[in-house]
Amino acid sequence: MARKRVARYPLSFRREAVERMKECGSITELAKELGLTRVSLYKWREQLDPDSVAIRNAVPIVSRTAELEKQIGRLKRALADKTLETDFFRGALQKVEARRRQSRTSGGKISTTTSGK
Repeated sequence: MARKRVARYPLSFRREAVERMKECGSITELAKELGLTRVSLYKWREQLDPDSVAIRNAVPIVSRTAELEKQIGRLKRALADKTLETDFFRGALQKVEARRRQSRTSGGKISTTTSGK
């Protein structure tokens, strides 16, 4: 015959610990203060407040999405800047080439001498 396991801590104590867990900055410090392990606190939270566990698991996805959207915005701005630079240098190169063409066909004398032998 199997023995029934008796809870070491009363339900009211576990609920209070889970509530404090929501507001504390360091779960490790809270566990030390209460004389528990972190694992016990997390198990109690999972048993007593399953909705908060689901919400906590969803938060990183939302924050990751926001982080990726910010990165996309930065990359779009960088691409726009590079496109503007490319357009500027393309126009400058066209002007330089146009000046070179004009100087070649100006009709002036060639600066080198020809061999008349």
